[in-house]
Amino acid sequence: MLRETVASLNPKPGGLYVDATLGLGGHTAALLAATAPDGRVIAVDRDAEARALARERLSGFGDRFTVVEGNFDRFDERAALAPASVDGVLVDLGVSSLQLDRAERGFSFRRPGPLDMRMDPSQGPTAADLLRAASVDEVEEWLRRAGEERFAGKLARRLKEAAPAMTTTADLAEVVARCVPRRGKSHPATRVFLALRMAVNREMESLDELLNRAARVLKPGGRLAVLTFHSEEDRRVKAAGRGGPPWRAVTKKPVAASGEERAANPRSRSAKLRVLEKI
Repeated sequence: MLRETVASLNPKPGGLYVDATLGLGGHTAALLAATAPDGRVIAVDRDAEARALARERLSGFGDRFTVVEGNFDRFDERAALAPASVDGVLVDLGVSSLQLDRAERGFSFRRPGPLDMRMDPSQGPTAADLLRAASVDEVEEWLRRAGEERFAGKLARRLKEAAPAMTTTADLAEVVARCVPRRGKSHPATRVFLALRMAVNREMESLDELLNRAARVLKPGGRLAVLTFHSEEDRRVKAAGRGGPPWRAVTKKPVAASGEERAANPRSRSAKLRVLEKI
C-alpha cells in the first residue's frame, strides 16, 4: 500500500516529513520523490542493519534524507523535532521482510532460529527471556490482548511449564501445536508468535506514545498515516480519530490493500491504513 500511504500525507515540495519506521526505505524513497526538489524526510528505525541498508539505498538523495536511531515511540525526541514543525508523519507497524526472513532474528516458526523476536537485537530481553520471567497471568494477558487466542489460559500455563527448556522458534511452535488444535490453514502458533513479538517490543505501548507525540510535532493540517496489521492496533488509531481534538479522522473506514496487491504480496492482506489530521 505504498502509493496510498504516501499520497494520504499530501506530500509537497519544501515540506518536512517523518518516516517513523524506516525499514528498508520504501516509504521514505517515495516521500522523497514526491517532495522533490527540496522536501526533507527524517527516518527513524531501531534496527541497525535496516538503517545501514536504507542509508546506502537512499544515499542519492543527499541531505534531504536523515537517518535517526531509535524506536518510533519517541521519534520526536530522537530527531530533535520542535512542536508544530512537521508536515506529515508515517508509521508502518508491520514487521519487515528483513526481519521475518532471517532465521537468526527469531520472528518466524517457518525458519527455525533462536527465540529472540527483538526489533533491536542489541537491547532488551528476548522472547525466551520474557517467557521465563513473566507470570502465567501476564502470558495469558499477552495472548488474549494481542494474539486474541481463545485457548489463552491453557496455553499460558503450558508455555510457562515449558519455558525453561524453550530456546528456539521450533521449540515454541512444537509446544503450541501439542496444546492447541489446528484451525483452518493457519498454523496454531501464528497468534502466539504475534502476541510474543508485540510483548517483546512493547508495540501497543509504543503506538499510544506515538499518537501523543505526533500530535505535538505536526503543524495544524499536518497528517499522520498509520499502517496497522492487527485489530487492536487499528482500534487504537480509530479511537484517536474519534476522540476529537487534536485529531480529525480523514479516513472514516480503514483503507485496505487492493486485490491485485494482496495477490502479489500476501502479507498485505491484513494491512489497514488510517489517516488522522491535526486540527
